Amino acid sequence: MHIRFIRTLLFGFILLSISAASFAQINVAIRIGPPALPVYEQPVCPGDGYLWTPGYWGYADDASDYYWVPGTWVMSPEIGFLWTPAYWGWGGDGFVFYDGYWGPNVGFYGGINYGFGYFGVGFEGGRWENGQFFYNRSVSNVNMSNSRNVYDTPVRNNNESRVSYNGGDGGVNARPTAGEEAAGRERHIAPVAAQTQHAQAARANPQQRASANMGKPGVAATPRPGDFNDRSAVPAKQAGGPYTPANRGANPGRPDNNSAQASAAVHPHDLPPLTRSAPNTGNAKLDKKYQKQQDKQIAQQQGERDKLQQTQDQEHVKLDKQKANDAQRQQVEQKHQQQTNQLQQSHQAQQQQLQARQQPASRDTERR
Repeated sequence: MHIRFIRTLLFGFILLSISAASFAQINVAIRIGPPALPVYEQPVCPGDGYLWTPGYWGYADDASDYYWVPGTWVMSPEIGFLWTPAYWGWGGDGFVFYDGYWGPNVGFYGGINYGFGYFGVGFEGGRWENGQFFYNRSVSNVNMSNSRNVYDTPVRNNNESRVSYNGGDGGVNARPTAGEEAAGRERHIAPVAAQTQHAQAARANPQQRASANMGKPGVAATPRPGDFNDRSAVPAKQAGGPYTPANRGANPGRPDNNSAQASAAVHPHDLPPLTRSAPNTGNAKLDKKYQKQQDKQIAQQQGERDKLQQTQDQEHVKLDKQKANDAQRQQVEQKHQQQTNQLQQSHQAQQQQLQARQQPASRDTERR
């Protein structure tokens, strides 16, 4: 009993020592970041007291896939509280998800430009005054017949990036300001039940998964949480960028991850690095010969990867010059993924053939 009591105290101490700003939820080590933020319109605010919570990409461990949680209007749990959106950030060996929260001030949300007042820092879509929330009509879609609590302050959004994560390769380069750090230390309220149910409904809907919608969800925003079938639900106009599949089910920290990570690769630079196995036949001369053969094979395969990557990069430049639409870009990315997978399969077959040629020599050496 005494030991159990001490463990309970230690566990409680650890929980208290974690910053309330984080709410980090690390499910699996995901090397490939979430898709770009889709382009969509904000549905009309359903009434006074509703605050906008932008959409974001969640990750389902069981499906090994990202899924889109639609943006929606939510009632604030307390007067004076604002919403700090969730975001993804690079954790050093994988992407980490930081859940959103309610608080008296908006904290750090990765510098992500979610739009509609959330342009990377703070919130410019509305403010609290004398216990009532007033909406900035320049960035919030408010029906004047439903609300008189409005004002109009033009906001210039100079950042049109659709990147959905902080840090890592290609992520937003932003760090918390002093004010955001202070907001992170304030009292917070976790997402309310309506938000949790809303996210669960998105996760359970196969059409919300990135592999199904290619980064362009059919339900991008809803007027209220869970209103996926509402006529006012808003589909995405287009994906925010070329779709890159997540490393489906892969754990990059495990050595058996290469095949899973390769199957998700779209371009050669997404593939796991080429590695050389350590031969141990018991014959130093044979081992040295085997290593040279591997080195030659790896050099050749790396050259083929680089050549294919160069060709695909040229096609990306061509698409940009032609101002290709989303459907054209997705078609090219699907072709790139097929090319990359075919190249990887060919290289794996070559590696297996090399190993097979060495095995008889190894057994003969052992007999001697």
